[in-house]
Amino acid sequence: MAGKTKKRKGQSVELDQGLLPQLIGYQLRRAQFVVFSEFQKIMADLDVTPGQYGVLTLIGRNPGLTQSALARAVGVERSTMVAVIDSLQKNKFVERRPSPVDRRSYALVLTEQGMKKLAELDPLVARHDEEVSAALTGEDKDTLMRLLEQVCSIRKDA
Repeated sequence: MAGKTKKRKGQSVELDQGLLPQLIGYQLRRAQFVVFSEFQKIMADLDVTPGQYGVLTLIGRNPGLTQSALARAVGVERSTMVAVIDSLQKNKFVERRPSPVDRRSYALVLTEQGMKKLAELDPLVARHDEEVSAALTGEDKDTLMRLLEQVCSIRKDA
C-alpha cells in the first residue's frame, strides 16, 4: 500500500513503504502526528501541549499526586516529569507542596490559575477530540479506544 507523499516538478512520487503500512507502531505514530498537529492549531494562542494538558488534568483530578506517581501514570521518566512540572510551575498553574505522607517528595496541586486554565481547556480539547474522530462512527470510536487500551496494556509497568 504505497502512499503519495511529495511532489517533484508537478508530479506525485509513489514511495514503496515496504512493511511500514502493516506496522501498528507506524500507523499509531502517523495518527498521533495528525492528532497532535490539530491540537496545536487549536491551542496555538494558549501555548499548551497535549502532554501539559494531560498533566494538568491528572493533577486537577488527583490533588496531592507525587511527581513519581504522575510520571508512572503518564508513562514518562521521572526526570522528564520534573521538567514538565517546572514549566507548569513557572506559568503558575501548578504548585509543589511538601507531601504530608513522604518528606522526600512533593504533593502536586493546581493553583487557582491552573484550575481556571484547565476549565478553559476542557471544552476546547473535547471539541478537538470530536473533530479528529469525526470520520468514525460511535461504535468505531468505542472499538478504537478499546483496541488502543489493549495495545497499551502490553506495558507491564504502566
